[in-house]
Amino acid sequence: MKHQFDIAVFEGDGIGPEIMEPTVKILAEMATAGEYALNFNVVPAGAAHYAATGESLPEASMDAARNSDAILLSAMGLPSVRYEDGTEISPQIDLRKALTLFAGVRPVRIFPGQKTPLNMPEGKEVDFVLIRESTEGLFHTQGKGEVTQDEARETLLITRDISEKLFRFTFGLAKERKQQGRGPGRVTCVDKANVFRSFAFFREIFDAEAKKHPDLTADHAYVDATALWFVLKPWDFDVLVTENMFGDILSDLGAGLMGGLGVAPSADIGLEHAVFQPCHGSAPDIAGQGIANPLAMILSGAMMLDWLGVRHDNPKLVKDGTRLREAVEAVIGKGKVLTGDLGGTAGTQDAANAVVDMLGQS
Repeated sequence: MKHQFDIAVFEGDGIGPEIMEPTVKILAEMATAGEYALNFNVVPAGAAHYAATGESLPEASMDAARNSDAILLSAMGLPSVRYEDGTEISPQIDLRKALTLFAGVRPVRIFPGQKTPLNMPEGKEVDFVLIRESTEGLFHTQGKGEVTQDEARETLLITRDISEKLFRFTFGLAKERKQQGRGPGRVTCVDKANVFRSFAFFREIFDAEAKKHPDLTADHAYVDATALWFVLKPWDFDVLVTENMFGDILSDLGAGLMGGLGVAPSADIGLEHAVFQPCHGSAPDIAGQGIANPLAMILSGAMMLDWLGVRHDNPKLVKDGTRLREAVEAVIGKGKVLTGDLGGTAGTQDAANAVVDMLGQS
């Protein structure tokens, strides 16, 4: 009997629905041939929904997310639609906080054939994971900051409870990567502990967890130096972990190393729930034209398959997650069917079809 998984689908704003449609279709076709079933439940949320109804994340949608086995979320938000305080509509952040999705996983891979702004030395390959704490840090007072005529204040929060969960997850991921032969088992804590007491606290908790993993290497780096090293020697990194705002900034830099946000997937993972979404925005300027890059959304779907497979001890799901990731990488590496942001002329469906063709060859 096939194991069935309920997937809550948030189609998003702008190009969101355009890149979600082929992703769901690919995942559904893979499930048909696999030893599992995926039941997709489309639920409303986002800036367009807020503009129409006054609700950005209806309670029914939140309930559907909470009761699902995984959540697929496309690009959210529209620059022209904002709350009364001037901030953008961001249900993805609301989901992270409500479901305690403390580990924001941002993989960065540069493989043979992939275009990158870096001058890559011969024989070097970039394959690291940035883990961004996603529920507190400088995002703690999102929408609740204090603003007067003369000053504005936001509060950075780092708690022992969330940090301990975050570091356990981080070292666990580094161990998995080492076992798979994808990394040396090195974890780097990225902070600003030389200036802020909150980050010295963050580092102290990291060091305590590191002592429990003598088979792994643990070290530290300041965030400004890390940004420099991302450009000069990104092939040295394996797994990095950092605070929310630092991770927000570094993850975009990591996407730039890969050639752009159009190939940058992500996951926000907690103890019981996980959201999978592309790193890029909703690009309303190209919405409806059929030219959006679907690859980051498809790669996020591959991450979902892998997470479900590990969580439920289903090797077929894990294998399909790897197959899908490698199919997307093959499309990028061959360079024949690429969307405009990657230097090509292909449309959204063309790129998705190329992935399907690669899957057929695997």
